[in-house]
Order: sequence, then structure tokens, then C-alpha cells
Amino acid sequence: MLICIPRTDLNSRFAAQKSPTPQSGNFTNPVLYEDFADNDISRVNDTYYYSASNMHFSPGAPILRSYDLVNWEFVGHSVPSLNFGPQYNMTGNQTAYREGTWASTLRYRESNGLWYWIGCIDFWTTYIYTATNVSGPWEQSASMPGNCYYDCGLLIDDDDTMYVVYGSTNVSVAQLAADGLSQVKTQHVFNASDIGRNGIEGNRLYKKDGYYYILDDDSQGTTVVWKAKTPFGPYTGKIIVDNINSPVPDGGTLDQGSLIETQNGDWYFMSFSWAYPSGRLPVLAPITWGSDGFPILTTDSSGGWGASYANPLPPRPLSNWTGTDTFQGTELGVSWEWNHNPDATKYAVNNGLTLSTATITDDLFHARNTLVHRLHGEFPVGTVGIDFANMADGDIAGLAAFRDVTSWIGVLRNSTSYTLQVRVNSTQDESTWATTSTGIVAASIPITSLKLWLRVSMDARASGTKLAQFSYSTDGSTFTDLGPEAPLSSGWQIFVGYRFGIFNFATKALGGSVLVSEFTSA
Repeated sequence: MLICIPRTDLNSRFAAQKSPTPQSGNFTNPVLYEDFADNDISRVNDTYYYSASNMHFSPGAPILRSYDLVNWEFVGHSVPSLNFGPQYNMTGNQTAYREGTWASTLRYRESNGLWYWIGCIDFWTTYIYTATNVSGPWEQSASMPGNCYYDCGLLIDDDDTMYVVYGSTNVSVAQLAADGLSQVKTQHVFNASDIGRNGIEGNRLYKKDGYYYILDDDSQGTTVVWKAKTPFGPYTGKIIVDNINSPVPDGGTLDQGSLIETQNGDWYFMSFSWAYPSGRLPVLAPITWGSDGFPILTTDSSGGWGASYANPLPPRPLSNWTGTDTFQGTELGVSWEWNHNPDATKYAVNNGLTLSTATITDDLFHARNTLVHRLHGEFPVGTVGIDFANMADGDIAGLAAFRDVTSWIGVLRNSTSYTLQVRVNSTQDESTWATTSTGIVAASIPITSLKLWLRVSMDARASGTKLAQFSYSTDGSTFTDLGPEAPLSSGWQIFVGYRFGIFNFATKALGGSVLVSEFTSA
């Protein structure tokens, strides 16, 4: 289990207009310096749950938990495997980069004790997953082919009726059947042009004082709230955030998110700031309610999203997001994800992680069973200990700064010799996600020790150098840099931020393996 990262949502009633209850101390934005975008946050009693996007990584739809809206812990995933087509298995030369789970919704239904996750996959089919425990096991309970709940938000009304808001530019509200697993009706409710915008998305649905509210944005830094007396309208819209400054240095626009009521009746807005190479980072701010019944964001003295606000609730720190995983037990910790679905026959957890080669390729973007871990903080450092003794001829294994521009440090076996290499600038096309380059070897040295510690150190700030440095050690203590610093991509097209990627692939024949003894995130 991962030492650094440990492992029921009711639609609560809105409180009367008032300022947030003061708490001792302040928090700083981003509240979590990790890539957790498209948040859908809800509360069950005094506990908050956060569902996020993770696209082509598997398992899908990560879930976080908090007791104070500032300190969060990883508790699981709503989608155990991306069972949406062969491209998600990276077979037949197919891939699913930038597809998968995004802008979905998560809620707990008290009446039947079920959690519901709803999301549209591949712009075509809506899937519904359910669980009795938020940490799982989750199962696919329904699908609606040809019916895409794009960027959806679920509301469970006071009478237990379930409604889903969805759509891009043209927004609709659907009513679900009594069991929440099929659609009874759907109705168009408004267009982006109704508020003077070319497009809107990121839909969420709430209820306050007998009114229904839809929260969405135009993906260009404008957040809109719509208000109506019934779920199906008519709605009146109002812009509540319009291209204000991000609290993240050099951070981009503030997009999508959730309105959240605390158990004290205070209200907050969790959004995210585009801040590559790290990713889309969650930012939090208090809101109040105006006399017109619309929310008002609390900004700083410059009119921007504040870098710091008073704590929403008494702080309740959870486990650290950094530390060392020695892969104890027989399962991976919840913080780990795979690049696409893994071949489960090609890895094993048992006092260490054995990664057997699963693909014959010279292209890391097409190598199955690459295990990834999110970056944490402005200057993330990932260190992995690997025993290469059981590599086969032609195998390549190591640690990558993994994204659409990828660089890595790894060991290549050629016959009976072993070489430590740094390969930089493997790239993908930003529209088709085909590999455009497998990179160039920037440094190479022969090695005799078959147990090494490999390290990637990054400046992942949007305002930073956006460079990665690779190093190695034979004892896990003293590290030597290898090769030049490699550039990190800050483009938005693939949406996800950088990950540390632990990989092992064959270039000649399957059969080899490596043993990963530990991974440290710092």
C-alpha cells in the first residue's frame, strides 16, 4: 500500500444569505497541487466527495474525500476498467489518448444507499456505475448508447427524483427512471447564445430555496449560473466569474467546478486553473448570495481569485500526498493508474511490483502496462528502485516524465550488455495522438549494476522553467545527473498534466520482467 496517499451524497438545502462563518487560519490556493480537473463535489453529512477526470488512464474517474474542503485524500475510482472498446486496451495498434472519463458526476442517494457515477464516453454512450461504498467495488449498472450526457451534473431532488443536466452549447435536463438507470424524458432548457456566449459546458445542477440552479462555463474563463422554478425552466442566466486573474502564478483561465454548501450553511465554489505542465489545479473561494438570488464570488482586492482565504471549516489534515510505496500486499494503492487498461497477466504485486513486458514496440506511447502516478507540488521528484536482472534481450525499462511530450531514463538490454539511457522529446500529434517521434538519445552510459534507483526531478510550475532533470543511483542515496534537462510540454490539447510513468516494454520478444522495489514521490 502507498504510505504517502491513503488509500453519502445528499443534495443539501441552501442556507439563507450570509457571509461565510469565520474559521481560524487561512488556506492557500491551489488547495491541492495535483491534476484533478472537472470536479464534481458533494457533501454527505460532514464529509465531502470529489469526482474528477482522468481521461485515458485506468481505472477511471478518481474519487477524493475531505472533511474541510482543503485537505483531501484519495479513496478510489468509480470506473474500475475502461471497458469501452479495444482502443482502451491499446491492442491492434489502437489507442484512446484524450478519450475516456471526463466531466462526469457523482452523487449518493440516501433512499437506496447507492452511489451513482454518470458519464458520457466517446461522445456517444452514457454509462452509469453504482456502488454501496464510495471506495467500491463499483460496477457498470446501465448504458445508454446514442445518448450522450456531455459534461453532466446529477441532482437528487427533495422527492428523490433524479435529474441530469448536460450538453455543450445547447443544454438539456433529463429525468431518470425511479432506479436512476434509464431516462424517462429530456428537454432542452437554454443555449449559450441566451447569455451572449458561443459555447457553454461543465454543467452542474443544484436546488436552493425552491429554485433550481445550473452552473456552467464557456471554457474561456466565464462562469454562468442559471436560475428557474422547475428543473426544465425557463431559466435566467447571470455571469458570476468573467476572466479574472488566477491565484496560480501564470495560471490560465478558471473553468468548471462545483458549488458547495457546508454543514454550517456557508457556500464555496471549487474551480480549477489551467496550470501546465502540472495540470488543472483545484482552487477554492467563498461565495455569498445576492438579493437577486444569484451567487457572488468573493474576490481579492484586485478583483481576482484570491490566493488565500479563511478556512471554510476547522482544518482536518489527512495523510500526506508524498512518501514511499514499497508495494506491500497484493494490490496497488488507489493513487496508481495505468496508461490505458493494463494486461493483468503481465504484472503482480507481492512485496514489490513485478512488471513483465506486455508489448513488443519501440514506442513508449504504445507500450502497454505503463504505471503512472500524479505529480505533487511545484517541484515534484519521483524516484523508483528497479531490479533489472530478469530483463530479456531488447527490453527497455525505466521512469518517464509522461505526457504528449515524453522523456525518460531507463535501462536497455542488448544481448549481455546493459546501457542506461536518457531519451528526450518523444512526441504525439495533437489531434490524432499518433506518435510523431520516439525521441532522441541524449545520454548513454554502460552499467554493470542491475539494481538502480532512477529519478526524475521537474519544475512543473506554469511560471517555472518547465524542465525535467534525470539522475540515477546505485545505492538509493547518492544520485548522479545524466543528460541535459528535458523540456516539459505546457500545451492544453491532451488535457491531463504530467505523470511519473514506470514502464517496461520489449523490442524483440516478450518474456522479460523487472522488479520495482519502491517508488518515492517528493
